Amino acid sequence: MKNKLLPLLAIAILIFLSCSNTSDKDAGEISEQNNVPVTGEAKTILPAFKILKADGSTFNLQDLKGKKVFLNVWATWCPPCKAELPSIEKLYQKTDKENTVFLMLSLDESFETAKKFAAAGKINLPVYAPGETLPEMFNTGSIPATFIFNEEGEMIKMINGMDDYDTDDYVQLLTIKK
Repeated sequence: MKNKLLPLLAIAILIFLSCSNTSDKDAGEISEQNNVPVTGEAKTILPAFKILKADGSTFNLQDLKGKKVFLNVWATWCPPCKAELPSIEKLYQKTDKENTVFLMLSLDESFETAKKFAAAGKINLPVYAPGETLPEMFNTGSIPATFIFNEEGEMIKMINGMDDYDTDDYVQLLTIKK
């Protein structure tokens, strides 16, 4: 019996690893263990990038400059992506919606799959899809991946892999500094 379970366990581990790795990169505002701060000229700027809304309309990511932007790249077929959704939703509930934008950018082969997933109540945040080729900075090689930009459009945090977003540190990071 144990010999029959080993291949199934190996497949499950491969699926998990295929869409996630757990390395973090920090671009400044939150100092966490294993994160490397990025300073000055090394800051990455919010790219010009067309994003597709569920209703079929589009907008440019750069139009969100002036707000904090939380952009999560995910897919319905990715177990770690689905596992972190509840903590993202809890963070969303704790932030100022006028000054912070959450973009759940689906990489599903069909945007309809992500929209049906959301409509079924499996995610309460609005879902979006790339409206054009994904910018190089968002091609991390694995998902989930999260990118947080400040009001000036500078990336202040990148998380490659799963994280728990329901923390005071993330709430503070997404709070507009007056």
